[in-house]
Amino acid sequence: MNPLTWTGLAVGIVFGFALQRGRFCMNSAFRDIIVLKDYVLVKAVGIAILVEMIGFEILALTGVITLNPKPLFWGANIVGGLIFGVGMVLAGGCASGITYRFGEGMVGAMSAVVGFSLGGLMTAMGVLKPIAAYLQANTKVVIGDGQSPTLANIFGVPHYVMAFGIAILVIVIWIIAGAKKKSEDEETSSSSLGARIFKHGWGWLATGIVIGVIGIIAFPLSAAAGRNYPLGITGGWIGINKALIIPDTMFSWEALEVLGAVVGAFLAAIIAGEFGIRAPSAKMLLQTFLGGFLMAFGAVTSSGCNIGHILSGIPQLSIGSILGGTCIVLGAWITAYFMFVRPMNA
Repeated sequence: MNPLTWTGLAVGIVFGFALQRGRFCMNSAFRDIIVLKDYVLVKAVGIAILVEMIGFEILALTGVITLNPKPLFWGANIVGGLIFGVGMVLAGGCASGITYRFGEGMVGAMSAVVGFSLGGLMTAMGVLKPIAAYLQANTKVVIGDGQSPTLANIFGVPHYVMAFGIAILVIVIWIIAGAKKKSEDEETSSSSLGARIFKHGWGWLATGIVIGVIGIIAFPLSAAAGRNYPLGITGGWIGINKALIIPDTMFSWEALEVLGAVVGAFLAAIIAGEFGIRAPSAKMLLQTFLGGFLMAFGAVTSSGCNIGHILSGIPQLSIGSILGGTCIVLGAWITAYFMFVRPMNA
């Protein structure tokens, strides 16, 4: 094993800590938009993407990393993304959400992780693999000399021009919309810095910045270990299970990152006094298991989960990640409407 593979564990611990303190879950972020008309968590997601977009581009321009946008499999991205979105609402958490809640002691999240692991293995190397392979092979689109389509190369402009241009445009719009004004959900506190970090929940701005910075740090460390991509979740859970069931299989960087995320979330929950073994009904456990299974099938088919596509792929301007991420959101909205909005209206 490359010694640098162990950096995945360190990154994962910090990542899991930040996920738990910021309650960073894209299921909640996207679901709350239509269920509660709440945009707090989705602002954290937006900040994280913006920070990473700038950070990745700086690292690429200085030669520290080589950008690696995900491929475009339009059929696989659409089908996989929609199914992932359905699954994360059923599971009560996205791939990162069930991971950090596993560390908090949530039995429902543990059930979702079991379903996620099983679905991932069956789609990556089992009976469901032909479905994913067929969709990917028959709907793949490349441009030029086999490059994966990005917002930059489809418009024929340098990648850094497009990335910095989008970042500047977003920042200007944010300022015009009043982002500089202190938001009601970013309350001031007289607590000490240590208490704000370890004891209190983080606000959306701090959460987004920290998650984004972790993603930037993860990219060169992961690349140095032989995996040229930033943060991920799906491949990590699959890698953990491969290492457990296949002889002589070593833990990958991403597998160690996911293990670290569980440990980091556990430590954060213990320090804040939020850890506890909490189990839902048997019916809910079955639902979360099914949701996790569907998420994994969707993630492997689409070649990315909410972390691989939305948090790590969109900042690289990948068209495949933009399409896959959009379909994740649509799948979540459709499911949330029928599970929550329609019953409330009735």
